[in-house]
Amino acid sequence: GGAPAAARALALVEAVRTATRAEAFAAEDDALVELIMSDQLRAGLYAQRLTRRRAKAPTGAPAAELARPVRRIGVIGAGLMASQLALLLASRLRVPVTMRDLDADRAEAGLAAVRAGAAGLARSGRLTPADAEAVVARVHATTDLADLADADLVIEAVFEELDVKRAVFAEVEGVVRPDCILATNTSALSVTAMADALAHPARLVGLHFFNPVAQMPLVEVVRAPRTDDAAYATAFAVAAACRKTAVAVADAPGFVVNRLLVRLLGEVLGACEEGTSLADAERALAPMGLPMGPFPLLQLVGPAVAAHVLHTLRAELGDRYPASPGLDRLVAEGEPLVAFEGRPSASSRVRPEIAGYFGSRPLAEPLDADGVLHRVQEALAQEAGALLADGVVAGPEDVDVAMILGAGWPLHNGGLTPYLDRSGASERVLGRRFLAPGVASLAAAG
Repeated sequence: GGAPAAARALALVEAVRTATRAEAFAAEDDALVELIMSDQLRAGLYAQRLTRRRAKAPTGAPAAELARPVRRIGVIGAGLMASQLALLLASRLRVPVTMRDLDADRAEAGLAAVRAGAAGLARSGRLTPADAEAVVARVHATTDLADLADADLVIEAVFEELDVKRAVFAEVEGVVRPDCILATNTSALSVTAMADALAHPARLVGLHFFNPVAQMPLVEVVRAPRTDDAAYATAFAVAAACRKTAVAVADAPGFVVNRLLVRLLGEVLGACEEGTSLADAERALAPMGLPMGPFPLLQLVGPAVAAHVLHTLRAELGDRYPASPGLDRLVAEGEPLVAFEGRPSASSRVRPEIAGYFGSRPLAEPLDADGVLHRVQEALAQEAGALLADGVVAGPEDVDVAMILGAGWPLHNGGLTPYLDRSGASERVLGRRFLAPGVASLAAAG
């Protein structure tokens, strides 16, 4: 029900079967008049403007001429994310890329993943066979850290543990040139804490690509307090060369997308711990129009990854991120949340047997679907308000760009903040709207 135009169009097509020509045109006129005067149209136009205009000139990005040339790239790691990054960087920047991992088997597996990815692009017509061969030829894999010595940019894509990443950068810094930019692909950890252990912390920047790298159009470019303009500008230049939309983000737990998504998922899991049924929890968010429900999304992200980020944000931001012993048990026992083959999708069904994992703190009257939706709306309003108050992004428009391109937030909702304004959650929680009436909704009457 969130996008009335589609249903109205189908109704018009059906009506044409029995209506006269004049009646059909009159019905079409009535529909257009009604839909043009709707919040959904204004929200959709706002979202289109954001993703086409603001995305081309990110607020907070430094002058492009400050970026350093990137002629060779190093990628630390050769796993799933690292191999996807290597393929993207080699194909879009057309420069040599060297992946480094700890042993020859991992390095070769990463190289095989790049070959398979390039072959897939050739089969789909996105690369010619010759271009696919050229991309593969640009990517090398090694176990020797010294092979990264001449890199202009080194990006790490290793396990999401702060101590692991700090150790990686300590090793890399001893090998690369003083003017080499260092980047982390962390999705939630502190870039500042990683930089603290470096001799030259000014050259470290966050470059958070989303998985799957080839399909997801967003990159969060994260500036720590000591990140210099050259490193920051280079990160934006690399994102643009990869044909990604960059959002300027200050260093804060979870940045924007993961902070909001994990808060959303945490509230759903928290309701389940309090006794909400899986069926109510899964259908509660349908009015938001998200690409998939919370449980398929959790499975797609990876239950272990989601649990890790939830623990990280709970430790950093407090108990407004609900604990979920049920999710922890599912991860420990390796149980999937939904039934799927290959890859979880919007049609993946929640496995009813996982209900027994939740209910650690039951309420006498647990929330129903409407109650969960209301709770999630208010939680997101609180979190988006905190992002803006803390200066993590420049304005609500950046929250909306990030959620549209990084989380698939529906265009007809205009992004997250117009949706929260329309639901009333913004005013209930913050006492104000994120956007003035008329920006992504109808202007106030009078």
